[in-house]
Amino acid sequence: MARKPFIAGNWKMNMTVESGKQLIAELKPLVKEAKCDVALCVPAILIPAMVKAAKGSKIKIGAQNVHFAERGAYTGEISAEMLKDYGVKYVIIGHSERRQYFGETDDTVNKRTLTALANGLTPIVCVGETLSEREGNQTEKVLDKQLTEGLNGVEDVTKLVIAYEPVWAIGTGKTATDEQAQETIKYIRKKLGKLFGVKNANKVKIQYGGSMNAGNCKGLMAQPDIDGGLIGGASLKTDFATIVNFDK
Repeated sequence: MARKPFIAGNWKMNMTVESGKQLIAELKPLVKEAKCDVALCVPAILIPAMVKAAKGSKIKIGAQNVHFAERGAYTGEISAEMLKDYGVKYVIIGHSERRQYFGETDDTVNKRTLTALANGLTPIVCVGETLSEREGNQTEKVLDKQLTEGLNGVEDVTKLVIAYEPVWAIGTGKTATDEQAQETIKYIRKKLGKLFGVKNANKVKIQYGGSMNAGNCKGLMAQPDIDGGLIGGASLKTDFATIVNFDK
């Protein structure tokens, strides 16, 4: 069975209630015929308003992080139960910016992933190498560690999404070539096969998350192992609809 494509936007720390509502209102008619799954992962404070704004459309609302504890003394954090309360379906875990600026590790990625799965959320687990790691031929070693440690204890890998984000291509305007992205994502699928079995690995959706935009989405999405995109800057404007409708 073919994997259904999945295009997810990551608003990062952008938008207000009004600008978010306006964008979703503009996107709704543009993506209503989409043949892929569509999500927007928005700042936590915007989730209630954006869930309401997206109601009745193809757009599902996701979160950008989740804590691994059910509740407790974790000032500033958001629990899986809180996200579920507002109808959140997806949650980004281990984004490179969380790793770089907020001390996220493969261990905390693992804990968050297991908690999300236990609560019926679909984790979008981010993996990827820096420029120095790629230039040092360390890409496979880095991915091996991120996947092995980050997914430790996962019982059903088909219930999560992997986003391959070459850190050197995020927000820089640089993009891996179609062939580079395919080669690396094919390796990720091969590694998942070793960890969880080839049959399960072939069911996992793997997104590309390195500056996919309206201009390069068709070429990237034509690759056999690329099942979608985790979109940053381009998800903040109606160009996002062009990516969602990559097959038209």
